[in-house]
Amino acid sequence: MKYSFRQLEVFLAAAHFQNITRAAESLAMSQSAASSALKELESQFDIQLFDRVGKRLQLNELGRLYRPKAEALLAQARELEQAFSKHSEVGALKVGATLTIGNYLAVGVMAEYMSSPNHPKVSLEVANTSTIARRVRDFELDIGLIEGELQASELEVIPWREDRLVAFCSPGHPLAAKTKLTDDDLRSATWILREQGSGTRQSFERGMHGLLPDLNVLLELEHTEAIKRAVEANLGIGCLSEVVLADAFKRGSLVPLAIPHRQFDRHFYFILHKQKYRSAGIDRWMTLCREL
Repeated sequence: MKYSFRQLEVFLAAAHFQNITRAAESLAMSQSAASSALKELESQFDIQLFDRVGKRLQLNELGRLYRPKAEALLAQARELEQAFSKHSEVGALKVGATLTIGNYLAVGVMAEYMSSPNHPKVSLEVANTSTIARRVRDFELDIGLIEGELQASELEVIPWREDRLVAFCSPGHPLAAKTKLTDDDLRSATWILREQGSGTRQSFERGMHGLLPDLNVLLELEHTEAIKRAVEANLGIGCLSEVVLADAFKRGSLVPLAIPHRQFDRHFYFILHKQKYRSAGIDRWMTLCREL
């Protein structure tokens, strides 16, 4: 075999950091050793994988073509290494999740996954849909869990579970006594919503199609708990996932508002790179998620 796994690791680290010094540091190598490994890989096959601009390395068309193949090959090699050393097929995972999923669903799945006999580690990154998608696309995350619609040619988007948004208010709010809200009620209300670009805001705006220009939005907040506290303080009404609101409804600190003529159904999704090797760990994670 003309290439080594170490050479592939250097190639992928250089692609990630776009700098050979930082790539070498991430692999605990000297800069000269990493630079030599990359040059040897290219010279062995008479190819160039990067455009070099000063100290910066930019993947060229050939490098972008081979990067996912190298990622898949190394993923399989690491899984085999884990199986040899730990006698287990389920290994460490890097998971990304959007806010609602990360804060209210993913932690329970992590606990179940890490209870496997070899106690595999799981790292969880919580961010918005676009960030999670980008990091899965760049092979920085093994799998993403998102709540927003997504179109990305490199990614496989797999429906996971159904969800729906629920409008809500404090028990003392004037709308709490109404059995159902009309469009006039929605126009006259003061709203406290998730920020633009979030999956929840995307679903809300789809459900409110035709009314958006008329809505009075007082606050746009990034965190669901802040929205719930603001609504409890009677600053306005909100609309969030039923997953987020279940405990507050049980306690009675918030109450649901019925809007039967508006559709707030949606899906949560898994996202994977189409060229990423589907390890036993990823399959186990997806199975646990579906058992929720």
